[in-house]
Order: sequence, then structure tokens, then C-alpha cells
Amino acid sequence: MASKEPEAAAEPVEDGAAAGAAEDRAMPAEAAETGAAETGAAGGTGSSHPDFEPKIVAFCCYYCAYSAADLAGSMRLQYPANIRIIEVPCSGKVDPVILLKAFEEGADGVYVAGCMEGDCHFLKGNFRAKRRVQAVKKILDEIGLDGRRLEMFNLSAAMGTRFAEIAEEMTERIRQLGPSPVRPGASAAARPATVPDGAAEHEAAGKQGEVKPE
Repeated sequence: MASKEPEAAAEPVEDGAAAGAAEDRAMPAEAAETGAAETGAAGGTGSSHPDFEPKIVAFCCYYCAYSAADLAGSMRLQYPANIRIIEVPCSGKVDPVILLKAFEEGADGVYVAGCMEGDCHFLKGNFRAKRRVQAVKKILDEIGLDGRRLEMFNLSAAMGTRFAEIAEEMTERIRQLGPSPVRPGASAAARPATVPDGAAEHEAAGKQGEVKPE
């Protein structure tokens, strides 16, 4: 009588949960890396522009802020070379159109540095500058440029250390914000949809007239 051959053992069938786990383990490593890269890109502006060096314009009052910048140089204090200092007779002479023009010409950030409040050589020039800066910050927000790119600071001629700190502070802030959307060479998609004309800029910023030296 012929012997009966043993039947082959049936292979185990994985259930749905086990099969899903196996597929997860089999996901290509490069897909996981791609997802991590996308997450990092969306995580913050600082990591998106690692090599970005901003261009920052500083309008400095001759009597105080510009003297503070000169003192910082005499003290050999180190501050970023990104700052382009423009000397003005008084911070109140900085017109809203000039601030907006600085961005149009390629500045990533702008700040106005005037005398300490109450110590303006032209009495109310720094208060006028403060109002204008606040008005232009609102315009920048409205057109999608971000009002944080513009700031007003007050310091005395003896505050060389503070001048260097402000330069560091503004440079780091603009690095985090990234390049200006209206900077020459920026993509069309990054540009604001509308930009007010010169007349609207004057009206919106509430021009108060010229500062007249005594």
C-alpha cells in the first residue's frame, strides 16, 4: 500500500492590521526625508533664508543718533555691516514718501533714529517722525509688506552701545522676515497686489509740514 505524502503546510495569512504595519515599515526612506524637508520649510522664515543678508537703511538725526553711530565707531563696537546710515538734520525731516521710496529702491528694512523724546533740537521733530513711522507701518501692513520692517528708535548722542544694539536687533528681525517682496529681483508672486501712489502716501501718513530750524 502506497504511503500518503504529507500535505504542504498552509502559509499564514496576515490580517489587515498586520499588513498595514508591514507597509508602513516598507515606506522608502527618501519619502520620509522629503516630508521632513517640507515640514522644515514651513516651520519658520528664519530657516527658509539661511544665506540671506538684508539691506537696511537707517535715517539718523545729526544731533543725536548720528553722533551715537560715530561714538560706536570710536569705541570700536562691532555691529552688522548691513546698516546703511543716512544723516538727516532732524528725524522730523524724514517724509513718509522717503520711507516708502527706500523700500522701493531695494531696502529690506528701514528705521528712523532720532533724539530722546523731549530733547529734540527742533522741539517736536522726533514726535512728528514717530507719527509718520506709525502711519507708514500701517500702510506696509495693508499692502502686504509687513510693518515690522520699519521702526522708530530714540537715543542720545552718548548712547553708542545702544546704537550697536539697535543695528543688531534690526538685522536679526529682518533676517527672520526674509527678503522684501518689492526688492528688485523678487518674484512677481511675492509682490504686493497694490501699492498706493505718492499722493495717497502723503495723505495716509498725515504729513504735518516741514521742520523749520530756529
